[in-house]
Amino acid sequence: MEGSSVRIDATGLDYRALGTRLKEVLKGGAEQVELYNVCGQRYIGAGIQEKARVDIYGTPGNDLGSFMGGLRLHVHGNAQDGCGNTLDGGELVIYGHAGDIVGYAMRGGKIFIRGSVGYRAAIHMKEYKEKRPVIVIGGTAQPFLGEYMAGGTVILLRLTSRKESHRCSQGFIGTGMHGGVIYIRGQVEKWHLGKEVAAVPVDDPEKEGIASLIREFCAHFGYDAEMVLPHPFTRIYPRFLRPYGRLYAY
Repeated sequence: MEGSSVRIDATGLDYRALGTRLKEVLKGGAEQVELYNVCGQRYIGAGIQEKARVDIYGTPGNDLGSFMGGLRLHVHGNAQDGCGNTLDGGELVIYGHAGDIVGYAMRGGKIFIRGSVGYRAAIHMKEYKEKRPVIVIGGTAQPFLGEYMAGGTVILLRLTSRKESHRCSQGFIGTGMHGGVIYIRGQVEKWHLGKEVAAVPVDDPEKEGIASLIREFCAHFGYDAEMVLPHPFTRIYPRFLRPYGRLYAY
């Protein structure tokens, strides 16, 4: 099977059976796996360290890619809650939308989402030694983006917003944030921000070091990066290293 491509029909398989089958073919040397008729099975790719590509057709369940270390998961549709939970490495590429708590406590790897995300994306996101996790979101995010964020990079492109008034619908961005950085395409009003963060305009994504990530996002989803990059961005960063330290330390 080494170097081969494998197709798995998930019809009628519960999440345990599907997960076991996926691990078997990857340990057998498959470099590309296609999962068809996926319908709510949880934990796909969870804890897997093998370096291979897995294409998912359907809607995977919660905790997609949790604790994953090496796979490249491409979801040709939407993802549910908790995708990338404690992600350690590898890549999630989601061609639709994703639910709440995307990238919860992730400490490595990359997540690219063409559409929008739910509440508390990047909550507790952190860095670990040389690992710096990344989330790039093409659409919008619900409130509490980057809550308690401790490291890594989040980029919110808001490409799907048709009205300027809808492009700033998020609230409580960076609440409790004490590490890492969030970039948002366009302007951000002060009332969108948590009290623990500050915001400054960014005129040149190249100088900020995020242009390569935006180009990578555009390559996945067919956008023209040169149409996205010229727009101004806003950088959001923590004002304090321990925003709630005085509440717990004497």
